Amino acid sequence: MKISTRGRYALRLMLDVAINGNEMPVRIKDIAQRQEISEKYLEQIVSVLNKAGLVRSSRGPQGGYRLMRKPGEYTAGMILRFIEGSLAPVACMDADVNDCPRHEHCATLKLWEMLDEAIENVVDHVTLADLVAWQQKMDGNEIQ
Repeated sequence: MKISTRGRYALRLMLDVAINGNEMPVRIKDIAQRQEISEKYLEQIVSVLNKAGLVRSSRGPQGGYRLMRKPGEYTAGMILRFIEGSLAPVACMDADVNDCPRHEHCATLKLWEMLDEAIENVVDHVTLADLVAWQQKMDGNEIQ
């Protein structure tokens, strides 16, 4: 499984909004500059996040984006699934029911199930608040 650029940028966008959106909404232009990502690309990503209800937009000169919830209420998995879709390592595991005609006789299925579980255990247990704390620690702004 490989997370696309779109998925990676969505996490960076959400992290930026979480860190910089306490006082007022965060403008895409500012996120693009800080993250060194194209504004147009971020606009496409934030549109999906807005429709999914992860961020809300406000218009006007002080407009921009804010989180809809507290950072601890978002997981990396939640954000990635809205952008990437399924995070399953193989196509036969995308659906709730494995309809592959070989699944009953597939020796590799156990491997794919273990890999899927490992991925979910990471992305579904790392929150946006964790990412904020990690970033602040890296930047030397750790909250005491």
